[in-house]
Amino acid sequence: MGGVSIIGLGNMARVLGTRALAGGNSVEVIGRDAVKDAQFAEALGDGATAGKFGAVPAGDIVILAVPYPGTVEVVQQYGDALAGKVIVDISNPFERVGFTGLVTPRDSSAAEQIAKAAPASAHVVKAFNTVFGHVLAGREADDRPMDVFIAGDAAEAKARVSSFIESIGLRPLDTGDLTMAHWLEGMGLVMMRLVIGQAVQGGFSLGINTFN
Repeated sequence: MGGVSIIGLGNMARVLGTRALAGGNSVEVIGRDAVKDAQFAEALGDGATAGKFGAVPAGDIVILAVPYPGTVEVVQQYGDALAGKVIVDISNPFERVGFTGLVTPRDSSAAEQIAKAAPASAHVVKAFNTVFGHVLAGREADDRPMDVFIAGDAAEAKARVSSFIESIGLRPLDTGDLTMAHWLEGMGLVMMRLVIGQAVQGGFSLGINTFN
């Protein structure tokens, strides 16, 4: 399969990196501390490598696995190093106290803000923000893979991200252009509020059935 670079060393970086390696992808992990980067890559195993923050990422797909407040800043710091890359935004830009709403304007999204900060030749795809890391970590690929909603303006970029999603045992569902990222981020907020509300009652499940 192809190669991915993951900027960030958090839980989602670990989960996606693990699944990416299992799916036959080469994985580069990137943080701001060379020692921690190397340790993270070693913990992932299977040939994962550590990259250098700010340098041109090795992967054609760059997963931006950092909290929303730092996403645009990271993209700006990378600058032209992200030229020609497919940037995958997995962030959820909602209030962290009470999860009462999105912090982005009603006519925008985290993904659209990232797209404005990225080089013109880069393409942003929203994905994975409606998938909980702990669920993904414990879910094996089966006959009914988990759905990953994606949104983006470039068909080729979405096709490449879709192929990556399939390689890690999940099912990509294209929701439309990048303006749909606003609604996917709203969906992430709804899901988080459901998690809070259902914590005592044992959780919830979501499903989509399509009929031909």
